[in-house]
Amino acid sequence: MHILGIETSCDETAAAVVESGKRILSSVVASQVDVHHIYGGVVPELASRKHIEAIVSVAEQALQQSGLNRSAIEAVAATQGPGLVGALLVGFSFAKAYAYARHLPFLGVDHLDGHLCSVLLSDTPPSFPYVALLASGGHTAIYFAATIGEYELLGQTRDDAAGEAYDKVAKMLGLGYPGGGVIDRLARSGDPERIAFPRPYLDKDRFDFSFSGIKTAVHRHIQSCGSPLSESEKADIAAGFQAAVVDVLAHKLLSAAEAKQCRHLAVVGGVAANQGLRERLGAAALRRGLKLHVPPLSLCGDNAAMIAAAAYHQFQDGARTPLHADVYSRHMRKIQ
Repeated sequence: MHILGIETSCDETAAAVVESGKRILSSVVASQVDVHHIYGGVVPELASRKHIEAIVSVAEQALQQSGLNRSAIEAVAATQGPGLVGALLVGFSFAKAYAYARHLPFLGVDHLDGHLCSVLLSDTPPSFPYVALLASGGHTAIYFAATIGEYELLGQTRDDAAGEAYDKVAKMLGLGYPGGGVIDRLARSGDPERIAFPRPYLDKDRFDFSFSGIKTAVHRHIQSCGSPLSESEKADIAAGFQAAVVDVLAHKLLSAAEAKQCRHLAVVGGVAANQGLRERLGAAALRRGLKLHVPPLSLCGDNAAMIAAAAYHQFQDGARTPLHADVYSRHMRKIQ
């Protein structure tokens, strides 16, 4: 079965064609990073306008690169939420119109369900059951995956998401937007032990997160330095900040695996591209006899292949989304 997926929840316009929820035939992503870089973050109105400009050509590219005739597409899926409402409406409306015009089934997909399915598109997908850390610019949570589509929320952030904290710290250091990649690279030349930022584990027996304290500690340290920071000082701050965030993420995910007696772990979302986190979890999993699964870098950020994959499994369960359905900015249901 071939599904055309559309993703426009934030600042990437994406389209993909996926076969039977497993094989990616095409995946096209048009980034808006250059547009929002000068503002230090995503400007919702600009994001919506850029999606309108790009959506038709991105979908056309995905269809052409798939090598399929248009008649081979058997369903259309789009991110329904959560995300920026204006941005979501562009992709969701386009997908509904395409499905209506070609008399195809339409499926609205939860963005987080998509991320949780992204690891199933890798060459070595995890075996069920497993625990998954979903960390991105807007979300940080841990899920227990019993089987495809059955996710139990174990814990989530009480304030900032991990990716959001990276972006804010990068802005404090004058590194620009987005912050995840630049801090990850800069941290490699710094000393992670020179500055001991707090590790807010909260209740160690639970799986919630809090990153506002780390972010505030970085801000206070920068203020205490007084004079402009040297490049080496920025590197040490980046290394110390990353070490603190990675410690918390790794501790919570490994604790969840122990609590749920799972041998398989997964990390998904934009923060899954972080090399420091990958290395730390990979080494910890190896010591404990666990197996870590991380999607390829192309599937860590927002993409439409994960949306099409999640839609396939929903379709097999008999789900359909009516054309009068609307988007949502926050979760409208609890993932169970």
